[in-house]
Amino acid sequence: MDEIRIKDLEVFANHGVFPEENELGQKFIVSAVLYVDTRNAGRYDRLTESIHYGEVCQMIDQYMKEHTYKLIERVAEALAENLLIQYKPQLKKVRIEVKKPWAPIGLPLDNVSVKIERKWHTAYIALGSNMGDKTKYLDDAVRALDQLKECEVEKISSWIMTEPYGVTNQDKFLNGCLKLHTLFTPEELLETLHQIEKKAGRERVIHWGPRTLDLDILFYDDLIYGTEELCIPHADMKNRAFVLQPLCEIAPNVHHPITGKTIKEMLEELQ
Repeated sequence: MDEIRIKDLEVFANHGVFPEENELGQKFIVSAVLYVDTRNAGRYDRLTESIHYGEVCQMIDQYMKEHTYKLIERVAEALAENLLIQYKPQLKKVRIEVKKPWAPIGLPLDNVSVKIERKWHTAYIALGSNMGDKTKYLDDAVRALDQLKECEVEKISSWIMTEPYGVTNQDKFLNGCLKLHTLFTPEELLETLHQIEKKAGRERVIHWGPRTLDLDILFYDDLIYGTEELCIPHADMKNRAFVLQPLCEIAPNVHHPITGKTIKEMLEELQ
């Protein structure tokens, strides 16, 4: 990925733990690396095909002056998030460094700094419902995700009616999948999905039992990750036609990061 670099932009702003820092202000030095495809800008000499680094500098200066935070960690996080949201879809990833040269520690030093890297991640989410107005529950879940500033729904599969899985003496399910771009970490995304489920009246009483809404993370980039609460890729997706069928509709050639098989190949093997 190509890079646009902004080095040592000086901003006078009011961030700090101590009250006097918030009142009097001090100098901060900000550097940014913008990861963007500059191929067309370079070929056709068009600024619209790139990101205007002058506008980025103005945005950083204005944002830091209009907000007051205690920690430079928070300053860096907020700048990265705002840049990624404001310049999507061109800006794929950003690296931010915030230096504090006048840090009040009572000892001589050049500066204290925080450097972070943030990016848009691609996740695939499975959706299901077998209670009440199933279509509305699924549609509302898609809308709830897309309305979050940290998320953007790119593709949605068709909704399909399927037989229940695991516990079979219950109503049929309406299932589907979506492709999501998100700034959330896997744990943050999982918590967000649980909040959407809870708002839909989801109760976790019977494992694989009836539910108003079920949201599962299938893939998150090419991440292979496991905890007690979260397993990525989804451990049982290879056995679930009600997951693979709608997922194949929107991502047939996406590869499983462990087996290397495409979704289309996994569905064909299961069938």
